[in-house]
Amino acid sequence: MIDRHGYSQEELREESGVSRNTVSKACNDPDYVPSPNVLKKLMKAVRKIDPGAKVDDYFDV
Repeated sequence: MIDRHGYSQEELREESGVSRNTVSKACNDPDYVPSPNVLKKLMKAVRKIDPGAKVDDYFDV
């Protein structure tokens, strides 16, 4: 859950270009697994803040 790592949902939405609904799901639904395209966008945005971030730190894929 991304917002528990210090990112606001709005920051993540702006940086990733992903819809507000998708960002909300990524932040609030522990069972949500994004599509590969969305995952790539989210992780690119997260890595701007935390370059060492790994997908496994945020999603169970």
